[in-house]
Amino acid sequence: MSALNIKKGATSHSAYELRDPNSNVIERHTLACIVDNEAGVLARVIGLFSGRGYNIESLTVAETDHEGHRSRITVVTSGTPAMIEQIKNQLGRIVSLHSVQDLTVEGPSVERELGLFKVAGEGDKRVEALRLADIFRANVVDSTLESFVFEITGTPEKIDAFADLMRPLGLLEVARTGVAALSRGAE
Repeated sequence: MSALNIKKGATSHSAYELRDPNSNVIERHTLACIVDNEAGVLARVIGLFSGRGYNIESLTVAETDHEGHRSRITVVTSGTPAMIEQIKNQLGRIVSLHSVQDLTVEGPSVERELGLFKVAGEGDKRVEALRLADIFRANVVDSTLESFVFEITGTPEKIDAFADLMRPLGLLEVARTGVAALSRGAE
């Protein structure tokens, strides 16, 4: 068990805990939870956040172990160090939850998000949207004479930057998957 991988009945011990837990600095954390794939588990996880007034910035869920009937819930949230610790401790008490990893404090991780962007435009704006999509390595997945739908994958910051550039060019609609993340390395 990794020192930062919180399992039932375990406490975490890490150099990151040397931070002042009473700090009022708001930090963004990515939490990965392995849960039983059964009815009501997601509602209990979400209920923990809403019941205590914590915000979920991003949430992704999918079954990752078909034989073991387990799913991975990736939650991006923000809060003070004390709030984040409270969230992790409360998550650890959910019966159907097997582990909670705080990918933010574990070390390097890979975070990706998928975004779909519908952009309308004619003439120069249309050409500029295509040029920027090429720079960002976005794919055209649908095209009409009036609009494009671009598909882009990358960090949330890359997705935000692409959206900022598409707004003045005729951005009509955005759909985002939320963050999917894994820690880097062998563990």
